[in-house]
Amino acid sequence: MNERGTRPRGLGNALGQLAAAAVDLLRTRAELAALEFDEARELAKDRITLLVIGLGCLAMATLGATAFVVVYFWDSYRLAALGGVTVAYLLAGLIALWRFSIHRQNDPKPFAATLAELERDREWLASGGGQRK
Repeated sequence: MNERGTRPRGLGNALGQLAAAAVDLLRTRAELAALEFDEARELAKDRITLLVIGLGCLAMATLGATAFVVVYFWDSYRLAALGGVTVAYLLAGLIALWRFSIHRQNDPKPFAATLAELERDREWLASGGGQRK
């Protein structure tokens, strides 16, 4: 402390404050990344669980429907029945894959908020590190 009762403002003090601010900034960004990772993991678990259950049930229903159609038309139109069922499955599969690709393109990228905040930090530091909003 100097004679006025205040701490001297030297280069060491400024560097210490800068280091403390950098550590706080990194800690905040790491916490945000961890939070986004947890959210993405929970969302993925929920989606996989629902997908497995849904696909299992649909597979069993598909087997039952196929057997029903083929047995029903066995004496008169067995080839037409098999062809019709095959075309129906083909169309359903193509539509499902098309919808999947649309969802995949529209889903938000993982860690988008963290990357945006890091970009803001980079711009702030490049501009001289004035007051943040």
